Amino acid sequence: MPEQTTLIRNARVVDGSGSPWRYGDVALTRERISAIAPPGAIPTENCAEVVDADGHVVCPGFVDILSHSILSLMVDGRSLSKISQGVTTEVMGEGSTPAPVGGRNSSELPVHQFTQLLNPEWGERMASWTRFRDWLEAMIDQGVSPNIGSFLGGGTLRKYAMGMEMRPPTDDEMATMKRVTAEAMDEGAFGVSFALIYPPSSYAVTGEIIEIASAFRPYNGIYITHLRSEADAFMEGLEEALTIGQSAGVPVEIYHLKAAGTRNWHKMASAMERITEARSQGIDVTADMYTYPAAGTGLTSVLPPWAAAGDKLYENIRDSAMRVRIKEAALHPIGDWEAMADLVGPQGVMPVGFLKEENQRYVGKPLSETAAEMGVDWPDAAMDLLASEQQRISTFYFVMSEENLRRQLQQPWITISTDAGGLDPSWAAPTGPYHPRAYGTYSRLLGKYVREEKVVSLEDAVRKMSSALCDRLGLRDRGQLREGFFADVVIFDPQTVGDRATFTDPHQLSVGVRDVWVNGERVFRDGAHTGATPGRIVSGPGRRA
Repeated sequence: MPEQTTLIRNARVVDGSGSPWRYGDVALTRERISAIAPPGAIPTENCAEVVDADGHVVCPGFVDILSHSILSLMVDGRSLSKISQGVTTEVMGEGSTPAPVGGRNSSELPVHQFTQLLNPEWGERMASWTRFRDWLEAMIDQGVSPNIGSFLGGGTLRKYAMGMEMRPPTDDEMATMKRVTAEAMDEGAFGVSFALIYPPSSYAVTGEIIEIASAFRPYNGIYITHLRSEADAFMEGLEEALTIGQSAGVPVEIYHLKAAGTRNWHKMASAMERITEARSQGIDVTADMYTYPAAGTGLTSVLPPWAAAGDKLYENIRDSAMRVRIKEAALHPIGDWEAMADLVGPQGVMPVGFLKEENQRYVGKPLSETAAEMGVDWPDAAMDLLASEQQRISTFYFVMSEENLRRQLQQPWITISTDAGGLDPSWAAPTGPYHPRAYGTYSRLLGKYVREEKVVSLEDAVRKMSSALCDRLGLRDRGQLREGFFADVVIFDPQTVGDRATFTDPHQLSVGVRDVWVNGERVFRDGAHTGATPGRIVSGPGRRA
């Protein structure tokens, strides 16, 4: 037997495949899993370190297919809130990516609550990221704990060719988008992501997206999407995604599947039936979700997308005539956009991501209460806050049903994602509230929905967080405890694992995850980060050798 770097003994082995757990030992040699054997079968004298996992589960590391860690990893490569849940791979790119830069694309650093924490040199670096892969390589050069990869942001792609123009692309602009797509696929993108409620992705019509998707089909890419509607036009948004996949001949992944707004909760049953039916007809469609009943996005989502056309949102909300038009559209939406405030009422809209000192008094207050305090109607309050902040303002929208969450978790084609960045309370808490999903999505599944409510089995929960995602992304040597696979490994206590973050007190790490290895190097030991940054780039199947 070759010398083992680490031997994990006496564990309950949940291998990620969905198979029943078994007792066993797991050996790691450098970056790979070298052996999985019955208890005591691997001699300890060949091991540099022996880790006793009695009473604990050992399983593959978790994969976040919907990570927003782009900026937070620049601040802190440890990704503490993710690692402490057992996340070992983060895949980014929902709608936008910081590269490629060129054409009509802006190279300015995005305005975000974490931007103030960045080293100024990141701005210079971002301006030089002409290729898609540049920013991923910059992350690795700096050092990150999790593995990282990305889809090409469809909004970034469109902005590269067309800026913020709200119109169909010309032939030349379409040719540019196809070229940039092919280059990104060559460099390891998993596919192209269109977040169809956010400008400029929302300006793209179905036929345009089919043409883009057809361009990445030869690279075995995935069309991944925030549906054009998760609310009143939920079923229509789902049909559009299925049409795109079928017409372009590409797999479809639906980001954070949900039926938003009380009046739409009943639609989830039909959506699940439709996805199951589509799969039976040969359409390759899957979806992911997070384990909380509130969505999180910008306050800008209470305003119609056309208000941002031409990249003139803040100019438009200062123009008196435009404000009248925007306010009317916000108060009386006609169904051609996802009017978030209409779904939950201004009392269900909770802005939290304020940067300016004078606006801190509004943190965590319902928009209805803030508007009353300001003495204006809620659309005016929203526009005044956006004009003051000059940024999208992170906001909670209480739109989902717990019953639907439980039913979704039981679907064989559903997986888990955070829709959040990786944070450390020591530096993130002073920047203001944040969605608790950044701290507790995976541990909440294991604690609340596996142990306490028994909605899904332990084995299926681990599969939904590991191998199912690696299979979806084409990562053939990660996501399971199997000899020869990369040693992304987690040890947790099934009796104590759980989330602690809440909407009112979000900056709290999860508990119960004891140890985490990434590529065979321990990044989390006895519940504390080791500071190690062994993360690597993971690439889609189109990556050139």
